[in-house]
Amino acid sequence: MINREWHLLSRPVGWPKPEDFALVEAPVPTPREGQVLVRNKYLSVDPYMRGRMSAAKSYVAPFELGKAMQGGAVGEVIESNAEGIAVGDHVLHFLGWREYAAVDAQHAVKLDAGAAPLSAYLGVLGMTGLTAYAGLLRTASLKEGDVVFVSGAAGAVGSQVGQIAKLKGASRVIGSAGSDEKVKLLVEEYGFDAAFNYKNGPVAEQLREAAPDGIDVYFDNVGGDHLEAAIGSLNEGGRIAVCGMISVYNNTEPAPGPRNLARLIQTRGRIEGFLVSDHYDLQPQFVQEVAPWVGSGALKYRETVVEGIENNLEAFLGVLRGDNTGKMVVKL
Repeated sequence: MINREWHLLSRPVGWPKPEDFALVEAPVPTPREGQVLVRNKYLSVDPYMRGRMSAAKSYVAPFELGKAMQGGAVGEVIESNAEGIAVGDHVLHFLGWREYAAVDAQHAVKLDAGAAPLSAYLGVLGMTGLTAYAGLLRTASLKEGDVVFVSGAAGAVGSQVGQIAKLKGASRVIGSAGSDEKVKLLVEEYGFDAAFNYKNGPVAEQLREAAPDGIDVYFDNVGGDHLEAAIGSLNEGGRIAVCGMISVYNNTEPAPGPRNLARLIQTRGRIEGFLVSDHYDLQPQFVQEVAPWVGSGALKYRETVVEGIENNLEAFLGVLRGDNTGKMVVKL
């Protein structure tokens, strides 16, 4: 049995290039005591992985050159040397970018494959869903009646932020996206009150038109001109939760900061960055509240599914380009 896995060969400068990576054949690992062997079925590709390709110090260790990369994955256990996990069980773990993984049982989460599609545990009921939930409700301290603006709103996190905001009593939810098709999706399927294509004109102008009375919460997935526009429209006591800044991930020079930070003095506004790893204590509450919404259809989600381990890299690059609607996953 051969295990195909993606290795990082060199650290990308600017946009990642195919020659920075290689799909390598390796033996299928043998699980040690306390481990399970998992045949992966779905792999996650996410924007944060671009940061791990750099050697710069960050909140998570960089990928090692010449070794398999990592990421969220769900799969079926085909061999077990651990108590509590049996052959045939399905688990969530973080040894993605490969077909087979020997996973420490303590780092594998058993899944109910009958409760939801397996891929959902990488998205709407997984890390991206918890990111939306924690960032909106804890970091941004959403209150009933708030006006909420979400950038990258058609993505896996952003689409869930907007819908949770509406379910939690936001008075108005506005989203930005990169195509007219995605704008239509936000309004007609996800229930956003307004949305705009940031490619159709200055973000600040389009946001003022969509939220003439200002915004109370901004959930930032993009940074750049979106963050500056949000500060410009922030109401008194407004909160900004910084989840990601995908617009600057491939920059080779430091991006300039917002030019209107002084406005935070006037508005008594707050900007706070967050990592989902700081909020795993919310996981039980998140699943208890969100799973029924998903089951009833009150919270909708989409996935962009790419077939085959050989296309894992292209799927990741597609996330950076904004090709995906909802969560991007690779099906093996």
